[in-house]
Amino acid sequence: MIGFLAGVALIGVLAYFRLPFWLSAIALVLFGAALTLPGGITMTGWILWAVFLVFLIPVAIPPLRRYLVSLHVLRLLRSALPQISDTEREAIEAGSVWWDAELFSGKPDWNKLRDYPAARLSEEEQAFLDGPVETLCGMIDDWEITHELYDLPPAVWAFIKEYKLFGMIIPRRYGGLEFSALAHSEVVMKLASRSVTAAVTVMVPNSLGPAQLLLRYGTQSQRDHYLPRLATGEEIPCFALTGPLAGSDAGAIPDTGIVCRGEFEGRKDVLGIRLNWEKRYITLGPVATVLLGLAFKLYDPEHLLGEQTALGITLALIPTDTPGVEIGNRHFPMNSAFQNGPNRGRDVFIPMDWVIGGAAMIGHGWRMLVECLAEGRGISLPALSTGSGKSVSRTTGAYARVRRQFKLPIGRFEGIEEPLAEIAANAYIMEAGRRLTCAALDQGENPAVISAILKYQLTERMRRIVNDAMDIHGGSGICLGPSNYLGRVYQTLPISITVEGANILTRTLIIFGQGAIRCHPYLFDEISAAQMSDRKAALIKFDRALFGHIGFFISNIVRTAWLGLTNASLMRVPGTRVTRRYYRRLSRLSAGFALAADLAMMTLGGALKRKERLSGRFADVLANLYLGSALLKHFEEEGEPAADLPLLDCAFRMTIHRAQQSLLAVYWNLPSRWLARLLRAVTFPFGKPYAPPDDRLIHACAALLLEPSDTRDRLTQGVYITDDPTDRTGRIEYAFNCAIAAEPAEYKLRQALREGVLAVGELDDPVEAALAAGVLDADEAQCLREADASMREAIRVDEFTPEYLQGGRHADQ
Repeated sequence: MIGFLAGVALIGVLAYFRLPFWLSAIALVLFGAALTLPGGITMTGWILWAVFLVFLIPVAIPPLRRYLVSLHVLRLLRSALPQISDTEREAIEAGSVWWDAELFSGKPDWNKLRDYPAARLSEEEQAFLDGPVETLCGMIDDWEITHELYDLPPAVWAFIKEYKLFGMIIPRRYGGLEFSALAHSEVVMKLASRSVTAAVTVMVPNSLGPAQLLLRYGTQSQRDHYLPRLATGEEIPCFALTGPLAGSDAGAIPDTGIVCRGEFEGRKDVLGIRLNWEKRYITLGPVATVLLGLAFKLYDPEHLLGEQTALGITLALIPTDTPGVEIGNRHFPMNSAFQNGPNRGRDVFIPMDWVIGGAAMIGHGWRMLVECLAEGRGISLPALSTGSGKSVSRTTGAYARVRRQFKLPIGRFEGIEEPLAEIAANAYIMEAGRRLTCAALDQGENPAVISAILKYQLTERMRRIVNDAMDIHGGSGICLGPSNYLGRVYQTLPISITVEGANILTRTLIIFGQGAIRCHPYLFDEISAAQMSDRKAALIKFDRALFGHIGFFISNIVRTAWLGLTNASLMRVPGTRVTRRYYRRLSRLSAGFALAADLAMMTLGGALKRKERLSGRFADVLANLYLGSALLKHFEEEGEPAADLPLLDCAFRMTIHRAQQSLLAVYWNLPSRWLARLLRAVTFPFGKPYAPPDDRLIHACAALLLEPSDTRDRLTQGVYITDDPTDRTGRIEYAFNCAIAAEPAEYKLRQALREGVLAVGELDDPVEAALAAGVLDADEAQCLREADASMREAIRVDEFTPEYLQGGRHADQ
């Protein structure tokens, strides 16, 4: 019995540390020999050795294993697995895997995360942010943009073009700025803290494909012609993908192109394409000079290019002044003024060299789309969301400090502290996720799954931040006007949730649907082998993947059980005393996630694709594990400041608790109830270990937004900040500074009133009375008056005459 238990323990150790199979086999043979040989082998011992070798030898010898085991499993898989279409394969293979694969492994290598270079701005990039971008933010009047002009002012358009903000990702040799992903993100983030319209206008040419498509796939002549003109704004691009009948299902676009011969610019018998399309929701469409990335399905019924008739999704460059192109109308998305609208084409003939990449890229449009969208998705909307979140956290904290009720700043009330703490923690989470993903992009990665996680999670967290801020601001948040810095952001929330892949789709189909196949260390190889036509090569590849998968599965069973029993407290991880406990928690849930994902795929098979709610819960686990990793990386890169610990603790508890609850929701919704109970018992043998932030932590985190500090400045670094009392956000910052400066005098006044030194009637001015009684000096009295006046200005709301509102100028009538 002792020997048996020792053998089980040895197998557990081998599985836990995932030693190579051959090494594990040698260890087991040596263990068996040490256990049986010294005292002589009994009949029972010989039987055990025979059984052991019967199982070990076929598994240990690959050629024998392939024909005894792998061949039969491969045949079963081929009969059960539906054929993967080229479109599905291209979507799965798009981009690269990165830290998401480590989290899927159940055994993330934290040293690898810690060794990733931090994202850093160059001196040139920082100077650009401090100079032109700062100036541009100061030029922006969002009320004028959204209420009066319904567009950026001409001076702002000219400034954007002059300083090449449309060319941030274009290389210098083509006249662009050639900025890093982080610099691109920082520019959009800063603009978003000032105006959603300005941020969207700048971010689209840099993220949604136009320049990227040319850089990656365009011919040299296309690059030479268009990239310099795009960099200076001489050409305004748009990316025409979405149509009335094809939104999330972009592969179903009805827009068509027919290969034919026609007349072009006076030349007859030109080989080209006759296009018909209808697109909508196209940002910059109404002002575009070129449709850079028009997506359509191409057909060759006359076989002018070859034997194939249906050539697949293709992308082309279409100048908007081409005959048959209809462009210029506008949509009006949630009262936001960025240029967005439909466009159509009727019998538009284009030469073949207008196809992006030329004839060689015909039919490759889907791959081009998903790869470029994946990279842009990791920068644009995450930056916009973080900019809005940071700006709102700063102004809301200042407002809660300035606004008083019952003689106290409202931020001191526990009911207000709770949403304040969530605002601060979510802003911290968003910044951590944004910076880690930018670091990956700047290292040449194109992590498609992580980009989807970031877009979904950060736009949703921005929605929570703005909703919480609206609750705290109350009436001043809902009265639109030139002074309102929150209302338009609130109105535009659904836009970020909808564009670049609707969040419902991203959560329920893309993150786990793509991640489960692409990030799993063996699943994609197994599926690929089953699709191969070369039977011998397929068997070799499948055998290697299958037995790797078996070992991976056994290891995750052992790791999940052991980490659950010990709460990972005995696990060796890097970090300091503060961060080690968090690394352990992430490791524990990573193992549980990997095990649950494997079992769900084994038991549900292809049906898992239709279990969208289950897939969405898996996505929530993976997303929160990624954001938890980003938090630790960000905290360490900042130098682990002790003052930031409440932010780290609050943010991390929010993410780890959400990951835990989502994993439990997976268990309780698995069709196999016995499997669900077994998984819960293995993963959480002593119940739910991780709780959300407690009241003490909520109080400490909220307090960081109510006082000036390095932590508050770090949290809101990179957004536009002014204390100009005539500015819509500057008046809040100015009032906040005045309130802080007046605190000593205010304390003296309260003490005098409390102790009876100063008697003041209801109609008396307490400041004047304190000045007369010598409780305050003239400077202190002036400080209190200035704080009171600035507070009144900060909480002021706009009002309009009936004639103004009836004059047709108000966008909301």
